[in-house]
Amino acid sequence: MSAGAAGAEPGAGHRWLVLRLEAPLLAFGGVAIDAVGVTRDFPAASMLTGLFANALGWTRTAAAAHQALQDRLVFGARRDRAGPFGPLTDSQNARLEPRERGWTSWGRPEERGGGSLGIHRRQRDYHADACVRLVVRLEPADDTPDLDAPDLDTLAAALERPARPLFIGRKPCLPSHPIWTPGAAGTVTAPTVHAALARLPPAADADEPPWSALWPAGEGPETGADVHRVTALADRRNWRTGLHGGTRLVVEGRVRPIEETTP
Repeated sequence: MSAGAAGAEPGAGHRWLVLRLEAPLLAFGGVAIDAVGVTRDFPAASMLTGLFANALGWTRTAAAAHQALQDRLVFGARRDRAGPFGPLTDSQNARLEPRERGWTSWGRPEERGGGSLGIHRRQRDYHADACVRLVVRLEPADDTPDLDAPDLDTLAAALERPARPLFIGRKPCLPSHPIWTPGAAGTVTAPTVHAALARLPPAADADEPPWSALWPAGEGPETGADVHRVTALADRRNWRTGLHGGTRLVVEGRVRPIEETTP
């Protein structure tokens, strides 16, 4: 039994991967208007799909594989540390010359295709020095690991030795801690997302509980003092068209350590 599964009955519930998103800057993009890129408090289903796909070495043209993976994701998030500063806004001003070359995660420069001078001004919001914990499972679990239908062990192996450098939301957001850690801390057993989040030991320098959290409807309480609201969250992407669309019902609330929730 993993360290995070303390209190779970042997064989009870699902097996979850435990991820840790921690960096000097984190970005969980929300609905963007004009040149303003906001950040949500928790990662989107589309962002998590892209993170896994990057670790697996998929290309953007593998739309069907991306879509199938996103459709199988069941996950929740807990904000162990909100950071001391609150969201930071980066004002970016760039003059891009024709044939400008830029860095990519493929390890080789990429050139602009346009032939005209470009002046770009935009704003991007970030969480500074924050730590967000995730629990993830796949539905269906799919016990046959391959690139088109990975299982949890395939995803864990890819996060441990990713095909490309990983970033959390935006390319400047390089993790300061391994996203997935092998061993007992890398998995937890619990019947629901909420229960899995409650079983995780707090990260280093975590804020005092209860912690802000998000979990899918049907995967934890939907009423009570620790539930703030139930809402339709627009965080899914149509990977075939490249556009965001579609919602899922989620619960925003708080999670307490399992010792506090056990009678």
